[in-house]
Amino acid sequence: MKNLFAVLCFVALAVSVQAQIKTPAPSPSATIMQTVGLTDVTVEYSRPSAKGRTIFGDDALVPNGKIWRTGANSVTQVTFSSDVMIEGKELAAGKYGVLTLPSATTWAVHFYTFEKSSWSSYTEATPALAVSVTPKKSADVAESFTISIDDIKSDGATMNIKWANTAVPVSISTNSDKAVMANIEKVMAGPSSGDYYNAASYYFTAGKDLDKALEWMTIATEGPDKKFWQMKRMSELLAKMGKTKEAIAAAQTSLELATKAGNDDYIKMNNDNIKMWSM
Repeated sequence: MKNLFAVLCFVALAVSVQAQIKTPAPSPSATIMQTVGLTDVTVEYSRPSAKGRTIFGDDALVPNGKIWRTGANSVTQVTFSSDVMIEGKELAAGKYGVLTLPSATTWAVHFYTFEKSSWSSYTEATPALAVSVTPKKSADVAESFTISIDDIKSDGATMNIKWANTAVPVSISTNSDKAVMANIEKVMAGPSSGDYYNAASYYFTAGKDLDKALEWMTIATEGPDKKFWQMKRMSELLAKMGKTKEAIAAAQTSLELATKAGNDDYIKMNNDNIKMWSM
């Protein structure tokens, strides 16, 4: 019995020691993030090494005409923080698994909506986008498989897939100009009604300048498109300033809008306020 116990202890110790030993991965993982214009491009992939092998060709490690995981281990992942154009074709913001189909003259690059890290799960799926690009022979030999974001401009860049003496450039275009122009127009047009409401609401809750809060709230609620939550806050602001008659009128407007919208919570709160301020 003692011998059995000693053997079990030895086995447990051996397993524990083994679990603590870490060795270098043959295809280490890598992550790169590059901002292109206003878009963040993030690539997560694994980097196998050539080790003297023929990498691309009919009878090579990565054979022509067969789908490739584009790296090693899990599927290569590319994330775009906003909509982009890949080789002139639209691709929505999001995370994608990337598989490629190499040949001597043309590579097909497939972007699949990312669901799982297993690359084989995408081989029978329909890609969200497929583009064709022309591979190039590179003077610089890449011993380790590499994906880089190069030729960076304000509205685009090139994602280079490189291994051995082959480089596959994939163009990425962004909508930086459209986004900047929209932002300029918004800012130069001045604060929105929501901005005025938020500022007035903060002044109200923080007990700051109520006259200024009322000025902003009046701007926020101008026009026919009043909101019941805005008018309720307007009524509370007026009541806090001692303007009871105006507060009741604003609460009645909020009540009518809340009733039309079917919002029972605001109906009750407005009725309670009107009753309290009418005493």
